[in-house]
Amino acid sequence: MEAHPSPEPAAPPLVGVGGLSLPAAITGRPRPNPHLRVEDYEPEADAMALNMGPQHPSTHGVLRLKLYLDGEICFKAVPYVGYLHRGVEKLLESRTAVQQVPYVDKNDYVSPLTGELALVMAYEALLDVEPPPRAQVLRTLLMELQRIASHHLWLGTFCLDMGGALGGGSSVFLYNFRERELVLDLLEELTGQRMHYNALCVGGNRHDVPPGWDARVVAVMDRIEARILEYEAMTLDNHVFRSRTVGVGVLDPLLAMEAGVGGANLRGSGVDHDLRRDAPYAAYGLVPDIRIPVETAGDCYARYLVRMAEMREAIRIVRLLAGGIPEGPIGALRPPRNVNAVKLPPGEVYVGIESPRGELGTYVISDGSPTPVRVKIRPPSLHSVSLLPYLCVGATVSDIVVILGSLDPILGEVDR
Repeated sequence: MEAHPSPEPAAPPLVGVGGLSLPAAITGRPRPNPHLRVEDYEPEADAMALNMGPQHPSTHGVLRLKLYLDGEICFKAVPYVGYLHRGVEKLLESRTAVQQVPYVDKNDYVSPLTGELALVMAYEALLDVEPPPRAQVLRTLLMELQRIASHHLWLGTFCLDMGGALGGGSSVFLYNFRERELVLDLLEELTGQRMHYNALCVGGNRHDVPPGWDARVVAVMDRIEARILEYEAMTLDNHVFRSRTVGVGVLDPLLAMEAGVGGANLRGSGVDHDLRRDAPYAAYGLVPDIRIPVETAGDCYARYLVRMAEMREAIRIVRLLAGGIPEGPIGALRPPRNVNAVKLPPGEVYVGIESPRGELGTYVISDGSPTPVRVKIRPPSLHSVSLLPYLCVGATVSDIVVILGSLDPILGEVDR
């Protein structure tokens, strides 16, 4: 008798999401009600309210999560933010464009250069000023170095949150900080600072490349690329890491887009969107074939895979740009001699860039006076934190720690 080949399995039904065709199974999940009245819930075990934070080491900043638990299972989660609020937008509205850059460094203190770029690009759009090619290439290189350093800190603290069979998590944490220090050394050599850089200005950059810096950048990228294999050996090959992340904190792409999240949290849910490719700025238009990693599972593990792939792509972009920094000036405007050197014309503008946490935007309204009428910052971490009332329901307390870490929020930019 002839053996008949088994029929091909039927393809899963697809739905259109964000310009993509995704399996309906990951888009049609029922969502918990974030507005559930605690009085209306009938617990199966003892119900209790547990405050996680604001001094909890796993909240990645001063965040308070009020968890309502049925035994060990969360049935309602309420995030409380604002503990780090300093009114940065109102501070900017009382400062001139020359004075403002140091204030936004403190928002996303893990990648402060991205906040600087979003701010100065808004004023450049308002003034119709185009930074010279050397400044644009250097800005793009700095953004990718900042992305690598940010993802190093994320992976180290993410594994530190899990602990357990990851060697208490401190091994991965220290390995990542070892390489992050190399990136901070490069940034310190260029800007003189390791955290709050104040490196960009309207029309260009404050600091030019020191001799031999580009070669040292390439050497550091070679070293980090080799060390990524060590991180993966401690995570991908660790079944405890996989069991703590696979299927945990599943975010469907429809909710991701409705909540306005971006970055790895959006692309980990199957939505192929990245401003570096879809709306190029700085020198990203000069980078051929920017590879944007996308995963469709939507869980903590998918977000991990996206960020690891982003680190490798950032290394490729840095190598490409470091080997071709053009000659020329680093500023389109004369260096300011006083705080009123940059005259703002009347108008309004919005500029968005792709930070390590998603779309970071700056909206500015000017009436022609020395200071802007209104400055509004769009912080991607705030949109990520808004997912917690959905993702925490049905999870255990230990899983909530992993879910929060996988979203990578920075509370400085949440609270502003």
